[in-house]
Amino acid sequence: MPARIVQIFLPESQIGQLETILPRHTRRFWRESVPGEHEKYSCIVQQRYTERLLVDLDEAFGHIPSFTTYVAELEAVLPPLQENADTELPLSRDLPPPTWLERFFSRDRLSTDEIYDDIEDSLKLRPSYLLTVTLSAIIAGLGMRSGQTAVVIGAMIIAPLLGPTMGLALAATVGNWKLGSQAMVTLAVGSALAVLAGIAIGVIATIDPLTPELRNRTLVQPSDVALALACGGAGVLAFSRGASLSLVGVMVAVALVPPLTAAGIYTGAGYPAAGANALFLFTVNLVCVNVAGILTFLFQGLPPKSWRMTASIILVWLLILTLLMSMMAGTIFLDIGSWD
Repeated sequence: MPARIVQIFLPESQIGQLETILPRHTRRFWRESVPGEHEKYSCIVQQRYTERLLVDLDEAFGHIPSFTTYVAELEAVLPPLQENADTELPLSRDLPPPTWLERFFSRDRLSTDEIYDDIEDSLKLRPSYLLTVTLSAIIAGLGMRSGQTAVVIGAMIIAPLLGPTMGLALAATVGNWKLGSQAMVTLAVGSALAVLAGIAIGVIATIDPLTPELRNRTLVQPSDVALALACGGAGVLAFSRGASLSLVGVMVAVALVPPLTAAGIYTGAGYPAAGANALFLFTVNLVCVNVAGILTFLFQGLPPKSWRMTASIILVWLLILTLLMSMMAGTIFLDIGSWD
């Protein structure tokens, strides 16, 4: 059973309130004396209870400057923590009991703070991020030019667009505008670099515009929408359970980097209409990944700050997706935007 050890430091005067909070979230906790005017409590918490414990601690002691809490993952616990109906810890009286579906999908999810920590570092515009985006776009572009699918997939392993994409979905879910704006800037810079790398390939190298790996990035079909939705949902499920970021990143990057690079290649090679179609595919994929990501985060029980705000953001994304799908239908049935 996934578990966390939570260490809490706070003034001795707050011990009474803390001892009323801990039994609601864990059955294993102990007190330790530390030098100074503070006390330390350590507790072993099932992963699914970590979220609500941190929320209660923040609400009760967040205003105290000297209050500190550390959370760390445990590899093993003896005796093991049992998870069944008899050992389930009750929620507060003002909250409805979780359904079996909520228990199933939230039992192994990381807490919101842990997800924040995983995403935060990937949103910074470091030289390594800029260089990795550029190199992954170049590798993907050369792979598409020569029709080598394996090379394209390999490039997705190093493409660092997972963090910004998941950051957008998480920000929309919990209503964090600062996180959303930072993710949007990082994603926009990475996308621009991928297009510029593609333009450089299109200008320098000889391009066959009908190469299947390239041409497929100019076509938007219902299957592409389904694929992007599946990538977004699967990416969030894996990401929120602490899976390997490289493997999770492949699922998301494969829907974003190749269309961006293809748009640049076609533009650089003198096929602007084909480049526009590839950008259209990228836009459809990005919207689908975010819609699926937001819904999956909500399905896993991430608490929005404001349901009205989150619902409004989802509605905007769905309206954009509806508009894009209408344009896609025009492309398929009326041959609008055809370049070949």
